[in-house]
Amino acid sequence: MATYPLSEAYIDGDVLTAANVNSITEGVNDLALAVVNAQTGTSYTLVLTDVAKVVTLSNASAITLTVPPESSVAWPTGTTIVLAQLGAGTVTVAAGAGVTINSVSGNLDISDQYAVATLLKTGTDTWLLFGALA
Repeated sequence: MATYPLSEAYIDGDVLTAANVNSITEGVNDLALAVVNAQTGTSYTLVLTDVAKVVTLSNASAITLTVPPESSVAWPTGTTIVLAQLGAGTVTVAAGAGVTINSVSGNLDISDQYAVATLLKTGTDTWLLFGALA
């Protein structure tokens, strides 16, 4: 069995240096950070680059967030998008043409300011909306 100096660590035959550790740490930190798409208007239609993001919606007036059909945006099944209502205006999640959004009791409004809901794509043009809904 090989022994190595205490100042070095080996992974898969490579020396783990301070630079490697910093690179690995930075990579992990990048994965842990949420990417935010801040929206301040009264309407927003999701786009493919919203996948795995937190879409914040902030306006004093009501906001309509539209989920477009797969014919417009090629969403992979399993796509998740977190929605956060930051303003006083109620956020309503609306289905684009041919889109079905399933939720408890058919609720499509985020419940209140600072409440969070998540969209999960479960099939072709089919989504599950869950979280703080009203």
